[in-house]
Amino acid sequence: MVTAVYPGRFDPVTNGHLDITRRAASLFDRVVVAVYDLPPHSSLFSTEERVAFFREAVRDMENVVVKPFAGLTVDFARREGAKVLVRGIRAVTDFEAEFDMALMNKRMAPELESVFLMASLEHLFVSGHRIREVASLGYDVSGLVPPHVAEALRRKFGGG
Repeated sequence: MVTAVYPGRFDPVTNGHLDITRRAASLFDRVVVAVYDLPPHSSLFSTEERVAFFREAVRDMENVVVKPFAGLTVDFARREGAKVLVRGIRAVTDFEAEFDMALMNKRMAPELESVFLMASLEHLFVSGHRIREVASLGYDVSGLVPPHVAEALRRKFGGG
């Protein structure tokens, strides 16, 4: 059984994150979505909220679990018995950062493989940062995030 870990901030979870998760779930026996435990002042949503949002979004995916984590991703992956780290790539700038991170992860945990999934065309421009920005300015992001996340963003920014 091959376990993969898909780590990230997921602040908030987007349809692009869900696309990567679905595709990873079709490739690996078990996928652990690892939500990084950010300090409250550095994220829009708390770790508990981000975990709950992702769990709700993947409740129909039987081989996917969502867990918070702190510390090094490679240490979390080892605790989960993972053999693979999954990352999504949207553009060349993502590749540069991900390549650097993959090399460091390989140095720290040579037994882990990094697998990169290209973002689907409809999600190339979607990022948590951009979602937070446009939602804060009143744009309806309901086509870019799961419905329960769109509602949480409306409440967060006073739009509903």
